[in-house]
Amino acid sequence: MSHSSDARRILRPCAGPGAAVLGGRRRFMQFGLAGFASLSLPGILRLQTERPLAAAETSGKRRDKNAVIMVWKPGGCSHIDSYDPKPEANSDYRGPFGTIETKVPGLRFTELLPRQAAIADRFTVLRSMQQGAGGHPAGSMQMLSGDSDTRDKPKPRLPDWMSVTNYLRSTQGAAKRPLPAYVGINPPLEYNGPAYLGDAYSPFTVNGDPSLPTFSVPNLGISDTGELRRLDRRAQLRRNLDTLERAFDQQGELAALDEFETRAMSLLTNPQTKEAFDLSREDARTRDRYGRNSWGQQLLLARRLVEAGVDVLTTSLSGPLCGRVNNWDDHAVNHHVFDAMRFRADAYDQAVSALIEDIYERGLDERVLVVVTGEFGRTPKISYAVSTGAGNASAPAGTQQPGRDHWPRAYSNLWAGGGITTGRVIGATDKRGEDVVERRCGPGDFLATIYHHLGIDSAHTFIKNFNGRPTPIVENGRPIPELIA
Repeated sequence: MSHSSDARRILRPCAGPGAAVLGGRRRFMQFGLAGFASLSLPGILRLQTERPLAAAETSGKRRDKNAVIMVWKPGGCSHIDSYDPKPEANSDYRGPFGTIETKVPGLRFTELLPRQAAIADRFTVLRSMQQGAGGHPAGSMQMLSGDSDTRDKPKPRLPDWMSVTNYLRSTQGAAKRPLPAYVGINPPLEYNGPAYLGDAYSPFTVNGDPSLPTFSVPNLGISDTGELRRLDRRAQLRRNLDTLERAFDQQGELAALDEFETRAMSLLTNPQTKEAFDLSREDARTRDRYGRNSWGQQLLLARRLVEAGVDVLTTSLSGPLCGRVNNWDDHAVNHHVFDAMRFRADAYDQAVSALIEDIYERGLDERVLVVVTGEFGRTPKISYAVSTGAGNASAPAGTQQPGRDHWPRAYSNLWAGGGITTGRVIGATDKRGEDVVERRCGPGDFLATIYHHLGIDSAHTFIKNFNGRPTPIVENGRPIPELIA
């Protein structure tokens, strides 16, 4: 293949004159397949008719079957109180927690993470992450889509890496499997999304607490014979209506819609799909090992789904297990930061360590990459303010308590599986944890590393935006050498 700019593959949604004949079918799809979660018809019409990217062409190893589980900590976790402790700093910075040895000589965590410390040889800690946005929206968009804008925006300008992967893989055998390519279990959707790709590439979303006995995912693996006959009649009616339409379908949109419908019907009727989402099929000891709480069961369900064939799995560790404000945003007005870290530490430590152990014990460590991160860290210097309300990890309103604020200049994340060399530390921060002093890595590097694992050449892959301009999926970033197999 030529290395000229003309050889760069440019991917774009297609919308030809045949799209006009599809209006009548929208009502059928919306009515008959309403249970297909967040997938919407307009975006489906933009599916490519040729394979967008040959994964085997971008590396010496077949990677187009690889998968990623991203565990998101919304609000930003304090790196000082977890993976990058500074015990020699003065009391204005270091916090109250002691440090413990890990299984990796010379690597220490705070005392809050004993289970992860015991398996530190099975993951790599990146201590030198940095981005330029101090707000939650802009920080999330930097990390998940590579948007360099530091201003907080109500909606993303660029599609996130999860939607991009779903888009690029949409014609790579998706119709042959019953499961969606991209699933979000209580996913981080507040500040990211598919942007100009369209809602068709959003996740199949699973909401709720998987640890509850009443938890279920609706409209999966329908077994009622009457309902199955009703769906089949509607599909037959649609096929009959297509007879005349196909004469006008010069751009192949109907064929793309047929593929979507096949996937939707499989999701609704295939018993294997229902089994993949059914946590009751896990033995009690495994469920206990992850933790009988929402976070533990979210990560167990994530493992089940990637093992069953899901490509991209995102899950957000939020809600009541975080403390009063349901996230990791440990300003003093929200939480007593140290009480909050203690409050959530056991569930977090147990769930993440169980997931990482399972990935290796079940032989998924080459194919599945696990990434644990948030949008930024927290200020190394402790601040004080009065609480705005009582609750878990927060004193009564008006009580002065410690907190840590937003800190994008330096923070940590975890990487496991993916065939990478583990049991190591990448980068370093200064003696107070304020700035990166070794191996700075930015959002572009973070994204390029994930894309590399998925077999996507981020340096030469472009998608046309709303204005028809070819837009790179990663700008100013390269895969982090220590984190690629």
